[in-house]
Amino acid sequence: MTENEVIKPWYRQPWFWFLVLFPAMSIGYCAVAITLAITTENSMVTDDYSREGRGINQLIARDTMARDMGLNAMLLSQGRDFELELSRDNGAADYDYLILKLYHPTLEDRDRVAQLRRVGPGKYTAQVPGNIDGRWYLELNSPSNEWRLQGEGFLPAENQLQLKPDLPERG
Repeated sequence: MTENEVIKPWYRQPWFWFLVLFPAMSIGYCAVAITLAITTENSMVTDDYSREGRGINQLIARDTMARDMGLNAMLLSQGRDFELELSRDNGAADYDYLILKLYHPTLEDRDRVAQLRRVGPGKYTAQVPGNIDGRWYLELNSPSNEWRLQGEGFLPAENQLQLKPDLPERG
């Protein structure tokens, strides 16, 4: 540096902007994150965890009942049309109707409920409303809600899903 060289003002120095860049980006990112956290709604699949926690024994009892009855279901899908074959180890598994619940893994507003009507011995059919593309958790219930069968899969890609009692492993 010589005495005749003109020194640039501070705001034209490259090192100043290099040092200010990262803290400024961090402040901007935090402002965006805080704005999104305040303005967006937190979607929860279940909004009352304590009640569901207390009801776990009832769910296990329904799964045990389905296992003791020897229930097994095969769900066939073609688009939004569903056919279900319900079998039982000892005797017919005939009900006037069954309730099929489809739970989306993350978005509660996409959950669906369909009533399967009986079309023959152990055979049921229904059409599920709305878009069913993606991954789903399925739950099949009796009209009196005394047992349940569960399954999961990608619809409509998997056109054949097995529903069975979901009992925890003991060991």
